[in-house]
This record gives sequence, C-alpha cells and structure tokens, in this order.
Amino acid sequence: MDVALARPQVSGFYDKPTGAIQYVVADQATKRCAIIDPILDFDEKSGATATKNADALLDFIRENGLELEWILDTHPHADHFSAAHYLSEKTGAPTAIGDRVVDVQKLWKAIYNWPDFPADGSQWDRLFGEGETFQVGTLPVKVLFSPGHTLASITYVIGDAAFVHDTLFMPDSGTARTDFPGGSAARLWRSIQDILALPDETRVFVGHDYQAGGREPLWESTVATQKASNTHLVAARSEAEFVALREARDRTLPMPRLILHALQVNMNGGRLPEPEANGRRYLKFPLDGL
Repeated sequence: MDVALARPQVSGFYDKPTGAIQYVVADQATKRCAIIDPILDFDEKSGATATKNADALLDFIRENGLELEWILDTHPHADHFSAAHYLSEKTGAPTAIGDRVVDVQKLWKAIYNWPDFPADGSQWDRLFGEGETFQVGTLPVKVLFSPGHTLASITYVIGDAAFVHDTLFMPDSGTARTDFPGGSAARLWRSIQDILALPDETRVFVGHDYQAGGREPLWESTVATQKASNTHLVAARSEAEFVALREARDRTLPMPRLILHALQVNMNGGRLPEPEANGRRYLKFPLDGL
C-alpha cells in the first residue's frame, strides 16, 4: 500500500497527571489496531499501582470492534510506567520497541547496580531496527531511529501519521529535553530533521503535552506546521543554535519526579519488580545517582 494514501484512524488518550498521550491507531479497512505508549497508573505517594488507563484503552478497542495487533513503545519512559506487559498478558498481543533499548538497559543496569538484569531486549517480543517495516492491518509502518531524548527512541510512521514520542512537542511548546543519561541535544536536532523530511502533510502526534499557557491539551499537528511555527525551531535555525538553546533550557529543568521509579520498570518491558518473600514488591533507588 502507498504510505501517502494510507490514513489510519488515530485516537489519543491524555493522562493529566503525567501529561502523556497514549494512542490507539486503527486500520479502518481491517479493524486491526495498535496501542502506542500505554500507561500503567502509579501513585508515588502511596506506592499504589492501577490499570485504569490501560483498561480504558481495552474498553475503547472492544467498543469499536477493533482487534489489537501490536503493543508499541517508542522508548523507555522516564515519567510513567509502561502498561505494555499488562496489556500483553490481557490480550496476547505482542510487544515491541526499538532495538537500541539494549543501550538504555546497559546504562541503567549500572545505575541501579542490577548485575543479573538481562540487558538484551528479551523483555519484548520484537525489537525494531532503523528503517524496518511492518504492518497494522493493511497500514504500512516504518520505523525511524530518532534518539536524542534517549538512546533508544524511535518514531513510528504509520501511513500519514508520525508518532514522534519525545522529540517534538506541539509547536507552542518546542522540543523535548536531552539531559537524561544518554541524552544528546545534537542528536535530537538530527532526529528532528529526519522527521521534518517527511511530507509536509504528515500528521505529527506527540508523546506529551504540558498545556502551554494553560490551554487545553493538544497532541496533533503536521510537519508543515512544525517547520513554520515550532518555537524552538524558529528560534534556532542551525544545529549549533539548537544545541545552545536546548542545553540552556535543560539546565533550568528538575528531573522528572518518577524517573527513578519508572526506568527500572520500563527497561524491563513494563514488568513490576518480582514479589519478595513477604509477597510485596519493592522499587530500588540509587541515591545521588543522577
């Protein structure tokens, strides 16, 4: 199928506590669909986990007569837990992420001092490489390797829709931070250029929205709109200018409140720690590690 002619039905689900957007992407011809970046609910004050977000996605799929074909993550997230493992157990659908996740696993394995952690990507059913293709129903999907925010970030280009995770935000919010372990503002600039090389009419779906100026949450733009009005790309017209702008901005930002909670779950494919002898699960924190 011609990618330019394929137009998936995209439904976004906004999670206010994290500012993250989860997606159900459906092929209207076959009713097959994929979930992108699902959230497992977590309250850091009480330590409580829940499946409200993930179950809402399953309800939507069922109510619309869809069949789940893929559970896709764009990268190991730093601000929420992935519900990929939970959804796969519930549905039997395969999970997938970019193959450079092993670089993130190796990095954070050392940070957490987790010597027996298998940093080989085996926690997912499929690891996608740069330029790899697959399908959701009859919709063509191409994987773009787009690091900078993390070592492993990928973009899913599904028909005329690009799911750009934490590279670009909505035009009034600019671009994603690059100061996490393994991040690089220069590499993010190059990843953004790859995304902006897609056709101007390509729909761009972002991974987060922080409601700039107090507006309602938004998550869809186009390549043309990003080129014309993204606040960081308008202010920085070269890689050097962008790196200076992005690094200055990053120096003003606190670490995400859930980064130490989330990475040990997300680099394990969304699996919570195994219960200990008393039946309870425990997270591990490296003090002064960041």
